Parts: sequence; structure tokens; C-alpha cells
Amino acid sequence: MLACRLLLPTKTVKAKVLELRHGKAIALEREYENFQRYLHGCRDVPLYSATKQQADRLLKRIKKPKPHRAYPLILRNDVYRLDRTKCKLAEWWLRVPVYAMHGGIWIPIKPHTPITDKMKLREAKILRRNGDWFVYITVQEEIEAKQDCEGALAVDMGIHNVATTVNSKDPKPTFYGKKLRVVRGHYFYLRRKLPNRKAVKKVGSHEKRVVNQELHKISKAIVQEAKATNSVIVIGKLKGIRQNHRGRRGNRKLNSMPFHRLASYIRYKAEWQGVPVLTVSEAYTSQTCSRCGMRGLRVRGLFQCPSCGLDLNADWNGARNILRRGIGELKKQSMLEGSFDSARTSPWIA
Repeated sequence: MLACRLLLPTKTVKAKVLELRHGKAIALEREYENFQRYLHGCRDVPLYSATKQQADRLLKRIKKPKPHRAYPLILRNDVYRLDRTKCKLAEWWLRVPVYAMHGGIWIPIKPHTPITDKMKLREAKILRRNGDWFVYITVQEEIEAKQDCEGALAVDMGIHNVATTVNSKDPKPTFYGKKLRVVRGHYFYLRRKLPNRKAVKKVGSHEKRVVNQELHKISKAIVQEAKATNSVIVIGKLKGIRQNHRGRRGNRKLNSMPFHRLASYIRYKAEWQGVPVLTVSEAYTSQTCSRCGMRGLRVRGLFQCPSCGLDLNADWNGARNILRRGIGELKKQSMLEGSFDSARTSPWIA
């Protein structure tokens, strides 16, 4: 049985700042602009003390701010306040500390997802985009992990398919990332034809939004499958996945794939659903036969084993190897029910 434990997942709630009165708009604008000026070298600007401390911490992390770039105004969780009211204008109000204004200013916001009483507020970031103000509030909540998992869902990441999953309850694989490959390829060739850096930057921003949307869809589907089948998600460690050994074209495709972002999306979505996530070594999973365990050959997208004659999709073979390792590790940690055994997977692994 899976030992009872609490997860503390984190997510960001995006909220739009509603219409502000003239005085509040000026105060927020002044604090935001002074924050930017402080980051870019002007240390004598009037800025709220806690906000100035956040700016110093940000400078230590980014070292040298990029010219003409606006950074989010960062608020510590002990200086801002979030309250719910029955006001007709807005249900949620955020108190923002502002220099030389006792009590700060209260601004109306509209969160895009509900904020519950169980959530713990962390830092908040205020950002201006195309004339509108947005607040990004980081929240945490204690979620009890599932204790009676009955299977495992392995996730293998690769170039051709950004994610391939195999469930211990079903021998059929699921391939993800076809649209993502098309998007990446389209924008790669589009950037080569653009005349200037401004156009390239604009296209890159659009590409990032499209890619993020696809990653959210893929991670959501994987977590939903794990929850529906009462399975633990098993992911291979991504360390060394971008090693230079595929040639120029292969390395370009490899380095353009957002593996770490997808893994983080899967983890945080799973934790919010109470689904456990296990990380196992991914070493040699793409070179090892998932049937006999011998070293085989990977030619393009196909894996061939000279020992037992297995002829299989390479990503599927890798996912099966990750699943096998995951099951072994889960049994060591007693994270699977006693009724689960390897006989249930032997018809298609062996």
C-alpha cells in the first residue's frame, strides 16, 4: 500500500485588474515604473522597502537586466493582502503596498480560476501587457496522495513523439506530439525567412504560446489517464537527454523540444489531483530490448533486437523499459497494492 502522505503542489492563478480610479492608476503606475528603473540601475528611486528587497533578489538571479524589458513587480506574501467582498464592482480585491501611501491601494481583480480558503498564498507578480494590468498569484494547497494505486503509467519523451505512454493495464501505447512537431517545424522555417529581429521576436512569442497550449493539453491527458486507471505516473530522469550525438539536424530538433517543461506540467497537474509521480533512471532505455533485455539497434524511429527479433516502435520500446523499471521501484517502496504483480503485464512485455 502507498504510505499516506501529503503533497504540497504549487500553481499560479492569473487575475486581471479591473478598471481603476485615476488616483490608484497613477500610484500603481508609479510603483511599477520605479521598480523597472531600480532594476536598470537607478538606485535612488522612491520604492516601497519590501518591494526594493524583492528587486535586489531578482537582480542576484538575473545578474544583468535586459534593456527595454519590463519585469513583473514582485510582492512578498506578507506585504500584500487578498480579500473577498460582496462589492458589486468585484468579488476579489488585492491590497498592493505603494511607497509613501499608508495601507497601500486596494485594486479590484478577477481571477481566471477559483481561489479557495484552503489555498496558501505565496508571492504575487504584477505585470502590464498592452495597456492592461494582470496579477499572477502563486498558491499552494495540501493534497492527500492516493494510497491504493493499482498500476503504473510510464512516460517516455523523444523527438518524434514528445511523449509516449504505456499503462500496465493496457498493452497499447499512446503517442503525443504530432501537432507539436508541425508547429516547431513551421516556425523554424518561418524564422529563417523573416527580414529582421523584431519580426523574429514577434513570431517566437506566438510560437511559445502555441507550444505551451499543446503541452498543457498533453500533460492534462496523461494525468487524466493515470487518475482514471488509478495508476502511478513514472517518468524517466531527463539529465543528459540533450547530449550531442545525433548530428546537427537531430540536435536542433532535440534541443527545440520542451521536455523539462512538459515534465513539470505533468508533475504539478498530477499533484493537484493527488496522483503520485515517480522518477526512474532513463539510462539505455532506448537501446535495450523491452522483451529480452539485450542491447539492440535503433534505426530512425524503429527498434530492432538482434537477439530475440523484436521489431518495435523505438519510443514504445523505451516506454516499456521505463514501465518495467517503474514497477520494480514501486514494489520496493510498497507503492502498489499487493494484488498487483508482474503477471498482469507479462503477456505483452515478455
